[in-house]
Amino acid sequence: MIEKLQAAIDDSNYIVFFGGAGVSTESGIPDFRSTDGLYNQKYKYPPETIVSHSFFMSRTDEFYEFYRDKMIFEHAEPNAAHKKLAELEAAGKVKAVVTQNIDGLHQKAGSKEVLELHGSVLRNYCMECGKHFDLPYIMGQKGIPKCDACGGTVRPDVVLYEEGLDSSVIAKTVDHISHADMLIIGGTSLAVYPAAGLIDYFHGKYLVVINMQPTPRDSQADIVLNQKIGEVFNSIRV
Repeated sequence: MIEKLQAAIDDSNYIVFFGGAGVSTESGIPDFRSTDGLYNQKYKYPPETIVSHSFFMSRTDEFYEFYRDKMIFEHAEPNAAHKKLAELEAAGKVKAVVTQNIDGLHQKAGSKEVLELHGSVLRNYCMECGKHFDLPYIMGQKGIPKCDACGGTVRPDVVLYEEGLDSSVIAKTVDHISHADMLIIGGTSLAVYPAAGLIDYFHGKYLVVINMQPTPRDSQADIVLNQKIGEVFNSIRV
């Protein structure tokens, strides 16, 4: 099946990659929905509640306690999947990486056209004056991080539950997927909407699914690989 994937990549000129948490698990970042993921660990509140807009606004200190402890992986490094996607982009094959992840590893690997559906922990901003802050600033503060200019609360530029996705990112994603001749879905259960619904805009030649577990799109895919995504991409030639 790897050979079939290689042949499809060789035959394609506008590849879009659509990825989820499974892309970063091989970099040591746990996903949310696996048996040992965040959703199956025990906290005072469910993780979905803690990373919601209303919880952030009403219990900001508790949000940041969880956020720093369970959602930040400062020393994570790109794995074979991140690196190969960057190489394929440099070779003119991959035109865009669409990710549900907030870890910034695609950019760290060298990818340029990265559409972050759920934002990034690397970007933060003051809710009062809009000043931007990097991740080390957030991690260097105790409790609720405050703006050094106006004293306002600083929040991560990530999409929390109850918040909508960025319309400009959605528009770019739809444009890329609708023009793609190959869409590779990797490391995602396709359970999070509206993000998962964006792949409906694909009408190209090759639909590929690379995921450890079955997904709702397997029956429509031309190629399905139930393997670790890093191992799959490690076998691909650019």
